[in-house]
Amino acid sequence: MSENKPAKKALVLSGGGARASYQVGVLRAIANLLPHQSSNPFPIITGVSAGALNAASIATNAQRLRTGVRALEYVWKNISSEQVYKMDSSGLIGNASNWVFSFLRNRRRDTPTSLLDNVPLETLLSKVIKFERVERNIQAGFIEALAVTASGYTSGESVSFYEGLDSLKNWEHPHRLGVRTKLGLEHLMASSAIPALFPAVKINREYFGDGAIRQLAPLSPAIQLGADRILAVGVSSKVPRPIKGSEPAHPSLTQILAHILNSAFVDTLTMDSEVLRRYNKMVPLISEEQAEKDRDLRIRPIQLLDITPSENLNEIASEYFDDLPRALKLFIRDAGSSTVLSLLLFEKSYCGRLIDLGYNDAMEKEAEILEFFRDDQAGAS
Repeated sequence: MSENKPAKKALVLSGGGARASYQVGVLRAIANLLPHQSSNPFPIITGVSAGALNAASIATNAQRLRTGVRALEYVWKNISSEQVYKMDSSGLIGNASNWVFSFLRNRRRDTPTSLLDNVPLETLLSKVIKFERVERNIQAGFIEALAVTASGYTSGESVSFYEGLDSLKNWEHPHRLGVRTKLGLEHLMASSAIPALFPAVKINREYFGDGAIRQLAPLSPAIQLGADRILAVGVSSKVPRPIKGSEPAHPSLTQILAHILNSAFVDTLTMDSEVLRRYNKMVPLISEEQAEKDRDLRIRPIQLLDITPSENLNEIASEYFDDLPRALKLFIRDAGSSTVLSLLLFEKSYCGRLIDLGYNDAMEKEAEILEFFRDDQAGAS
């Protein structure tokens, strides 16, 4: 990176269903800390799962950051579960039955493979996300790239679909690749299709599901697209350890599903951030000669600022259990199901609480955020 060239900043938004409302609070704090009329300060924006929905909104409103954040805040503060998935009890039970029998008989093709129908989400996104603005904002210089990651059910690859400058190139690494495309609603629906809960989405010749699954390196797409500084907003929720001496109960099906989802939505960003920090410590040890030899690898320090919840989102979700649609209460009953609850509780009471938490957590890092946006050559964290 040239000494006179400002660091290229990226925004990375991880996934986690309704937990993604936390990111809106963080973005509101950033918008308040920056000059009032600021345009989007992130040339590179990447998102996965519900974080992809937030990323797309910021990218399509890149001409003014506050406008994009306010649009997101309005949606999340007025959201209800019926805007995301259908809540008909008979339909839910029917889908559950078909899902179980499909599994037992190894049936496929025409049998529903999801518990919930997320057609309402598709309708909502079609109203609030205007994809034609992505190309317009790239041409105007407000952004360089927007990437949305989904997981291929056939290939097992983590695919980052991106739209960006002509100079950007596709990439391919073990179990992850980047593919240039014209982004559309189908990419958001695929990226946010939580396995077993929402249906898979066909893109080209493959069906895709939630991008958080098998995304072993969530910071990678931003780095591949040229980021020098990354602001990552996670939605991790640490699961409390069992009380010593207590007798464990056999896990329910919902608890098992929660464990699988928690592994996908919680661990990867935290682990990848730690890997990046270790990488940054190693970069100064590489000789100039070796760096010149491996120039194609773009060896350079990547400054990282990550913001994650200071409170356990699963525990917060448990406080709002009564706001869950009645049909879903049949399936989410015990405390061990709090992970699924925190993902599916698309209600303004819970989401509003997470927005406030995100704002407060970001303001606690005010000095770090302002330093992140300084146009100097600050070293990596």
